Amino acid sequence: MPLTTFEEEIYLRALTGRLVGKAIAGLGVNKLAVVAPKNIICSSIAAATEATFIEVSGGVTRHFMVEPDVNEEEVVGRLVEFAPQATLLQFGGETPIEVVKRSFVKTLKVMADRKVPGDVVVHVRIFAAKGLDEALKYEEVRSYLKERSVCVYTVGFDEGKIYVNKVIIGDDGSYTLEKLMEYQVTLEHADLLNRSIRDRRITFQEAQVAQQ
Repeated sequence: MPLTTFEEEIYLRALTGRLVGKAIAGLGVNKLAVVAPKNIICSSIAAATEATFIEVSGGVTRHFMVEPDVNEEEVVGRLVEFAPQATLLQFGGETPIEVVKRSFVKTLKVMADRKVPGDVVVHVRIFAAKGLDEALKYEEVRSYLKERSVCVYTVGFDEGKIYVNKVIIGDDGSYTLEKLMEYQVTLEHADLLNRSIRDRRITFQEAQVAQQ
């Protein structure tokens, strides 16, 4: 079990969302759609991402709330109307991960069918759960994503950094990551990550403590 309270988990998402919003603004995006499941943690990181993105980029954003297995098609319909420059699929939170993964894949399949414009950014939680791997099993999703820029943000546990990576997708659905940007986490952020994620340590935190 995580060594954090639910309140700390919310604050952790605020810290992470701040970096994600800054990173997406750094990609040159000025019209962002954020799609996230209907749960507290996803709403928290999405709101932090959106606020920072607006502040840094001066652009516009809109939040789209998915209820898994209920309204993916309706949400994608509104995405088409919004016509984003990029869509952030911020799937994770306290909803069971298999439910989230199924909804993530369905959302991408509908996005491919409806040809939602713009690039795609994938959240670290659904990426770590192999959601992108599952989605890329479908030829229509592979074709759709290969036509645009796809990025994923990940955590470098040994370095205490958050990375923004370009996803290079092969014809067979395999992919590689190419690092575009990196952001050092703060000591506070590292401490929360350490206590939230079981069996992992961020070297950055240990080095900082040793210097004190």
